[in-house]
Amino acid sequence: MEEKNLHIEEKVISGRNGMQFLILNTALIILSIALFVFGIILEEKSTSIGIIIIITGALYAFVIGPILYSGLKIIKPNEALILTLFGKYYGTLKKEGFFYVNPFVTAFNPTKSSLINQAFSTGQIVAATNSQIKSDAQKSKDSASGKCVSLKVMTLNNNKQKVNDKLGNPIEIGVIVIWKVVNSAKAVFSVDNYMEFLSIQADSALRNIVRLYPYDISNDDETSDELSLRGSSQEVAVKLQKELQDKVDVAGIEIIETRITHLAYAPEIAAAMLQRQQASAIIDARKLIVEGAVGMVEMALSQLSENNIVQLDDERRAAMVSNLLVVLCGNKDAQPIVNSGSIY
Repeated sequence: MEEKNLHIEEKVISGRNGMQFLILNTALIILSIALFVFGIILEEKSTSIGIIIIITGALYAFVIGPILYSGLKIIKPNEALILTLFGKYYGTLKKEGFFYVNPFVTAFNPTKSSLINQAFSTGQIVAATNSQIKSDAQKSKDSASGKCVSLKVMTLNNNKQKVNDKLGNPIEIGVIVIWKVVNSAKAVFSVDNYMEFLSIQADSALRNIVRLYPYDISNDDETSDELSLRGSSQEVAVKLQKELQDKVDVAGIEIIETRITHLAYAPEIAAAMLQRQQASAIIDARKLIVEGAVGMVEMALSQLSENNIVQLDDERRAAMVSNLLVVLCGNKDAQPIVNSGSIY
């Protein structure tokens, strides 16, 4: 039985024209009231048929007619109304319009008020202020009207999480999930609250994915095929989407897209990681400066030799190379020294 509930199939029904029934039922109620008045007049004349007319008119005007009005349902675009009949799933109205259905069916959507009810039942209402409860309820509120389930594309933006990456570094990461309900029956009957279910599963899937990748790849591993959270955010988001989709299929939810909105080291190691990045940047800059300086020195010595400007032995060539590298690689401007004597 539980397995059947998990794989409940959506049954789309098409109600009758609600406007036609509204006009017909209203006319019958007016006619029943007229019969009721007419029966009272006949009953005063001591006719037995008057009592029958009074009972018939009163029964429809004050009992049957108002009950039949409860079968009128209004569905807006991109909304679905889940109907149950005496506890059993009756069907789903998905087409927008004004319809008439069985007057004994009831709309069912536990998502609407479950957050407030949960707060009262667990005692959280004592510790939370009214504004906090309203704010939390607004985050989990279905945007559809009445008891309808919204079929619109919606966005879930959970709070940032602190998770350890593959290397054990604590990081802060936040994602948004773009989703919609594709099977309203599963969303309502398979889980208690499909919005809370999606939020919890999104947090769980995010933690599972983040633990598989490092925050960043060091410069020595730039040629590696390993993905990182910072350098391969798109690929990581796609894998997060696939894992989350597998988790929420039971609730009839389709994950359209996931995006990483926040990614940073946790505050306790952010300063150390910043120093590490600064050190790496300095090393990369120095490496580039040295490579350029060596090329310039090589070019200078080559041109001096080719043009026979000066002949240098190995010792003076080494001294010249040393001086040029000091000038080109130094942090400060070099102070020239003029030699007024012979270099020999």
